[in-house]
Amino acid sequence: MTSKPSVLFVCVHNAGRSQMAAGWLRHLAGDAVEVRSAGSIPGGQVNPAAVEAMAEVGIDITDQRPKVLTTEAVEASDVVITMGCGDACPIFPGKRYLDWALEDPAGKGVESVRPIRDEIESRIRGLLTELSRPDATWSPSNGPQ
Repeated sequence: MTSKPSVLFVCVHNAGRSQMAAGWLRHLAGDAVEVRSAGSIPGGQVNPAAVEAMAEVGIDITDQRPKVLTTEAVEASDVVITMGCGDACPIFPGKRYLDWALEDPAGKGVESVRPIRDEIESRIRGLLTELSRPDATWSPSNGPQ
């Protein structure tokens, strides 16, 4: 096991929830965590309302593109967090799987996406606390705050 944990966020289109979660984790953990995101049926672009909501808190996800979920991405990740992708995510022994029930921001305006963004931030902060437990081999304090 490497000293740097890896987290994969998965939702259906990889355009909203998983992109916001990946953006939050990159922002809060810096280089201390390897971050991936993917979708079971990737969309054509990241949800503009998600991009706008993240920009409001100083996180730029404009350079991100929806990616297809691959077996390799799951295999290479320590923690796989699904967000409404059902059974599309392959299961591998030894991986930690979490399912975050979050409202889908698809087709919603930025006003409706803000609470989803804030819920994701709260969950990411909780995840970082778990990942930084004393027996972990890394600490989020090594990255920017």
